[in-house]
Amino acid sequence: MKNHNEIPIFFSIDDSYAPYLATALNSAIKNCSAERRYRAIILHINLSESHQKRISSLETENFTIEFYEMSTGLESITDRRSNYLRCDYFTLTIYYRLFIATMFPELDKAIYIDSDVVVLGDLAELYDKELGNNLVGACRDLSVSEIPPLVNYMENGVGVKKSEYVNSGVLLMNLKLLRESRFEEHFLSLLNEYHFESIAPDQDYINAICNGRILYLGEEWDTMPRDGAPDFESAKIIHYNLFSKPWCYDGIQYGSLFWKYAEDSGYLAEAEESKRNYSAEQKANDSACLETLIRRGGEICELEMNFKKAFDRGIKIRI
Repeated sequence: MKNHNEIPIFFSIDDSYAPYLATALNSAIKNCSAERRYRAIILHINLSESHQKRISSLETENFTIEFYEMSTGLESITDRRSNYLRCDYFTLTIYYRLFIATMFPELDKAIYIDSDVVVLGDLAELYDKELGNNLVGACRDLSVSEIPPLVNYMENGVGVKKSEYVNSGVLLMNLKLLRESRFEEHFLSLLNEYHFESIAPDQDYINAICNGRILYLGEEWDTMPRDGAPDFESAKIIHYNLFSKPWCYDGIQYGSLFWKYAEDSGYLAEAEESKRNYSAEQKANDSACLETLIRRGGEICELEMNFKKAFDRGIKIRI
């Protein structure tokens, strides 16, 4: 029997992301309250037993870690361009967050966090926020809100105002209402019928479907590196979004915080090796992918059918 006083915190990874998950967990554990109980649930496919054992060693008396293998149920999400992350590779892990409400019917509320983060605040503070009739709580995506072609994509591709478009890397999830609203069924129906072209697959579906029922969280809960921006001193979660990975690049804003928590995560050597081995070819590919994202965003706005055009034609998108 699960303790319903525990705070459930979901992550999703594949085997290659174990070092960064370990760093994220280490930071969350170091900044949690001794008065609360936390339950990290790692959604994965084929995470090795070795990684599971090493990550589990981070557990403390009030912060448990468990692993949940995603083996079936996602057959309809295929390796096609509209399902790519960052434009350059396909991974089912980005979709796992969309199925949490159905997979865990005993939970009415949970936090979801991407694994490319460090947690500087107590996640109990995030969990305790009242969601009311909102399906999710999330932060506005400031990492792309100043790039005009991507703003055009948000508004004319996804059909969401720039000021209302959120990043899906940190979510406070109203699981009870997501089940009652049949979110998963609606998502799969849209995916299978329309295969909307997208540059941020899970994120765009969340924005298109949940718009109007989102609690907007303060920037401190999803602070992202931004070129030229001053450090945000009140940050509670640093999210190394898109290509801003300190284990790939020097000079990433807030990068020193990643290395601080990687130090005793059990994976420092792997993270340092990743940094040493990140090649010029990979860096060039990152730059090309960003250009492709921007170009594809414009192309999607011009398609015969996209989220916005479907909504404007009266097709049910939002719930």
